[in-house]
Amino acid sequence: MQGPRKNNGAIGIPWAHLRFPPFPATALRVMELANDESASTHQISELISSDPAFSSEVLTIANSALIVHRLAVTNIFQAIALLGTSRLNGVCLTVGVRAYLGKSMSHRALWAIWRHSLACALIAERLALAGLMDKDTAYTGGIMHDIGRFALAALRPKEYAKLLETHCGSAASILKPERELFGFDHCEAGQHLVKDWKLPPGFAAFVCPPVTAGPKGDHWQMADVVHMSCRMADTAGFSAFTGCEVTPYVDLLVQLPSRERGLFHSDIKDLASEVGARINAIESL
Repeated sequence: MQGPRKNNGAIGIPWAHLRFPPFPATALRVMELANDESASTHQISELISSDPAFSSEVLTIANSALIVHRLAVTNIFQAIALLGTSRLNGVCLTVGVRAYLGKSMSHRALWAIWRHSLACALIAERLALAGLMDKDTAYTGGIMHDIGRFALAALRPKEYAKLLETHCGSAASILKPERELFGFDHCEAGQHLVKDWKLPPGFAAFVCPPVTAGPKGDHWQMADVVHMSCRMADTAGFSAFTGCEVTPYVDLLVQLPSRERGLFHSDIKDLASEVGARINAIESL
């Protein structure tokens, strides 16, 4: 990789000169099959089982508090039957991102972004339970929303941690300092990473979806779910930013349709505790 070019204090790294660890090959192939209607559960099961390391990760996650179900999973075929092939997208992303972060997770910026991303995914999944959209798609969207921040934080963890501490205004306020530091912002980095990882078509749409005018009654778009889950995650204390202003929980709840509102705790501390417990479960794997 070519060394960074410094210009008025900016690192200014050209994306074309970067070389990131590839997305795990088995996870990528599983995602392709999970999105192929002609693929059978046996095909997917055999593929996962052929990779002992990936197979172990899938079984561990399937039996963790991250995935809520009553039955213990003892083999890959059973895991797929219980989770459903659509859920495999989220599981593969979880495994793939953890593999990508690897030992660098010890850096606080990456750790904070990881927790925020998982919190967004879990809250988005709950938002979808009212039937407004597929919960597995919502979970995937939550994981993918800030994927570009992983790339930036992995490139220069200390510099990016400082940037997160000093720019904590609106979501858009981070974009300019990111461009000044790296030459591109986390939205652009996310799109690049999706392309470099060769993720299935459509995944790029999850990365930093544009803010919409807001849901009209029960007509929610993916962007609405992602942005609401992000705001709730911030309010629950999972923001990657230090000291960032958050929207009061009561103000967020009133924006939800009544059937969705009933799926959330009335106290933000209860939501934070539940989401935190599930995140801690996956972190301890």
